[in-house]
Amino acid sequence: MSARDRVAVSALRSTLGVLDNAEAVPVGAAQLRGMAIEEVPVGVGATEADRRELSERTVTDLVRAEAEERLAQAARFTAPAQADRASRLREEAAVLLRLLDLHGTA
Repeated sequence: MSARDRVAVSALRSTLGVLDNAEAVPVGAAQLRGMAIEEVPVGVGATEADRRELSERTVTDLVRAEAEERLAQAARFTAPAQADRASRLREEAAVLLRLLDLHGTA
């Protein structure tokens, strides 16, 4: 990010968001249903949610899926006016695939 590579930053930020979402454990009102009001958690840390720990394989699969999704979207942009967007998506996919190559997981 410090290199100011906008394409890489965009690809990495959105992929980090996907990984963050994958770690989230669903939280809903159903977990609080049936609790007496005095049992409902409040205060510091009450909004903290449990997180899943993703395996290296899962992370690799998610990053690869993000790259593949970008390539698929780029292929759908066929109009000349969409060429810049398609090119950027292909560049973002290349960033993610290089990342997998660096870690020997491509």
